Amino acid sequence: MTTLSTHVLDTGTGRPAAGVEVRHEARRGGDWHEVGRATTDADGRISGWTAEEGEHRLVFDTAGYFGPTAFYPEVVVCFQVLDEGHHHVPLLISGFGYSTYRGS
Repeated sequence: MTTLSTHVLDTGTGRPAAGVEVRHEARRGGDWHEVGRATTDADGRISGWTAEEGEHRLVFDTAGYFGPTAFYPEVVVCFQVLDEGHHHVPLLISGFGYSTYRGS
């Protein structure tokens, strides 16, 4: 079974981004379908999701975190699950930028 988690860190404050709503979606038949939704905990983490082989994306509601004038109102991170095991997709955010990578 493939498991999936994320961790959101606010690089502007140097702290975890608690309270960020994240949708997990999978592409099936050419269309995106929601397979999970959660909110980051006090440490900025979400875990416990599973993922089948194929294309996935995490949609981070950054406007809900930064407010209605957020430069990036949402961040979408698309990735592929090609093997079993754990997939960790961290997001580093600030008011005017973001970065992501495959974690462990």
